Parts: sequence; C-alpha cells; structure tokens
Amino acid sequence: MNGRKIAGMLGFAARARQTAAGMEACRILARSGQCGVMLIDSGTAANTRKKAEDLSRETHTPAIVLPAGMIESATGKQNMVISVRKGSFSDQILSLSKGQPVHNPGTGIMNPESTMP
Repeated sequence: MNGRKIAGMLGFAARARQTAAGMEACRILARSGQCGVMLIDSGTAANTRKKAEDLSRETHTPAIVLPAGMIESATGKQNMVISVRKGSFSDQILSLSKGQPVHNPGTGIMNPESTMP
C-alpha cells in the first residue's frame, strides 16, 4: 500500500466534499448506507476507535486504520475518524489498501500501518 496515494485520494475527496469528518458525521453517513470506507487515525483514543470499529461492523462498512496524523495532513482537519462516501474515491482508497498483512475479514478492520513508509 502506498500511504502517499491514500493521503492524496483522501485530500481530493475532502476537496470534492465527499467526506464526513468526526464520529457523529461518520455515524450518520454509515447508517444512511452512503459510506464507502471509514478511515481511523491510529492516534485516536481507545474509546473512539472502539466506537468506530463497532459502527463499521454494524453497518458492514470497511474501515482502515491509518498512521497517526495522516488524516490531518491530507485534509487539514483535526478529526480522528473520517468517512468517504461511496463512489470512485472510496473505491480507489480501498484498492490502494488491499493486500495488507494485518486484515481481519470478520471485522472489516484493516491496519495498513505495518507496511507504510
């Protein structure tokens, strides 16, 4: 997985207003069925991370744990959880994160941090 490409796609998605930043906004998007992928910052608090992972399982939305600070550097927002709407941006982010050694298909949670540069 190429971390720079994911950050670039996330930045483009944010500029195109195809993201929902923050736990509550992600919850609304995921429950409406419009969330293509949920991105979680690895530096987030354990409680917030658990809520995001539970929401991912509940709504069958794929979630990816990104290195600390990647969401903020890509979007300019200090949110720890961000969702990308279904469409080409979320499809590209998912395809760039495939083939990761740490992936639990039962939960949908991916952790590409282990192979990031």
